[in-house]
Amino acid sequence: MKKFDFDKPINRHNTNSYKWDSLDMENVIPLWVADMDFQTAPCIIETLKKRVEHGVFGYTRVPDAYYQATIDWFSQRHNWKFTGSDIIYTSGVVPAISAIIKALAFPGDKVIIQTPVYNCFFSSIRNNGCEPSENSLIYNGDYYTIDFDDLERRASDPKATLLLLCNPHNPSGRVWNYNELTRIYEICRRHGVTVVSDEIHCELVYPPFVYIPFCSISEEAAATSVACVSPSKAFNIAGLQIANIVCKNEEMREKIDKAININEVCDVNPFGVLATISAYTEGEPWLTELIDYLQLNYEYLVNFFQTEFPEFPVTKLEGTYLVWVDFRKSGLTSEELEEKLIREAGVWLNPGAMYGADGEGFMRINIACPRSRLKEGLERLKRGLKKDENPGAGIL
Repeated sequence: MKKFDFDKPINRHNTNSYKWDSLDMENVIPLWVADMDFQTAPCIIETLKKRVEHGVFGYTRVPDAYYQATIDWFSQRHNWKFTGSDIIYTSGVVPAISAIIKALAFPGDKVIIQTPVYNCFFSSIRNNGCEPSENSLIYNGDYYTIDFDDLERRASDPKATLLLLCNPHNPSGRVWNYNELTRIYEICRRHGVTVVSDEIHCELVYPPFVYIPFCSISEEAAATSVACVSPSKAFNIAGLQIANIVCKNEEMREKIDKAININEVCDVNPFGVLATISAYTEGEPWLTELIDYLQLNYEYLVNFFQTEFPEFPVTKLEGTYLVWVDFRKSGLTSEELEEKLIREAGVWLNPGAMYGADGEGFMRINIACPRSRLKEGLERLKRGLKKDENPGAGIL
C-alpha cells in the first residue's frame, strides 16, 4: 500500500519559482528546470516546521549528526565508506565544482567533459580560466556509450588536468557501470588526470540499474579522486542550498577547502543542514515510492512517443528524472523548437544545445511531476508539433 501521494497537484505559481515564474505566462506547463513538482518528504517538512517555530535564524554550525547521517546513508545504501574528516560541506554542487577546479587546476589547463553534459560544467570550467575538452559520448539511437579511444587521447594531452564525470549522467540518463567507471579510472590514472565526479542524481536510479560511487570502485580511486553529492535532487530541496564534497586525499582536500573559502561558499544555512539529516535518517521510504512513481512516468512518456511520434527516439533512462529525446527529424534547431512549443503549445522543454554542440536537435524533458501534469504537457506537445500538419488545430 502506497503511503505517499505523488499525484497531488501543487500550485507553484507566485512562489518565486525559477521553474514556474520565469515567464509571464501562467498557462505554460514547465517541463524544464531540474527540480520536482512534488512536496518533499513529510519528515523533512516536519523537521523544518519545528525549526521555523524557534524563530531565530542566526549563523549555524554543522553538528556531528550531519556527518554521521551522511556517512551512514552512503555506507548502508551504496557500500561507500568514508569518514567525517573526508567531508567538506558547501552551498551546492555547482559551487563545489567551481571550487574544486580552482583548487586542482591552473588557468589554461584543460578539463575533460563528456558531452552532451550539464551546462554548468562549461561555465565552471571557463570561469576558472580553463578550457573544456569535449569527449563526445557515442549516440546509438536511444543509448549513449563512452568513446574510450577519444578519452585516452584527451587524457594524454599534457594540459589535461581534470575529468568532470557526471554519474548518473545528465542529460543522457546513463548510470555508468563498474566496468565503465574502472576503465575511466585506469585511463585517467595513466595520464595523471584527477576525476571529479558530480553524483547529485545518485539516488534517482531505476532497477535493475545500480549507482556505483566513483570513489568506491577501488582504494586507489578513492585516494585520488573527488566526489560531489547532495540530497537536493532526490528530496527536492535544491533551494535549501546544501552539498558535500567527499575527498579522502588530505593534500587535495586542504586545497579544496582553501578554494571553498576563497570563493566564499563555506557557510550553509540551518534549514539545509537539518533537511539533510532528516532525509538521510528518515527519508528512505519516501524516496523508494518516488522512484517507483518516476519510473511509471517514464514508461508513460515512452509509450506516448512510440504511439504519437515514433520518429523521435526516446533515450533509455537508467537514472535521473530527465528524459533525453531526439527531435532532429523535426527539422528545427532545439532552440527553435523550445520557442515554438512555448509560444504555440504552452509547454516548456530544455533545448539540447545548452548541453553542448552534441545536444543540438535534442530536447530534455523533466518528468518529476504528477502524472496528470505530465499527460497534459505531452498532449500540448502533440498539438504543437502536429499543428503544422493540421493548421486548424487549436491549443489550450
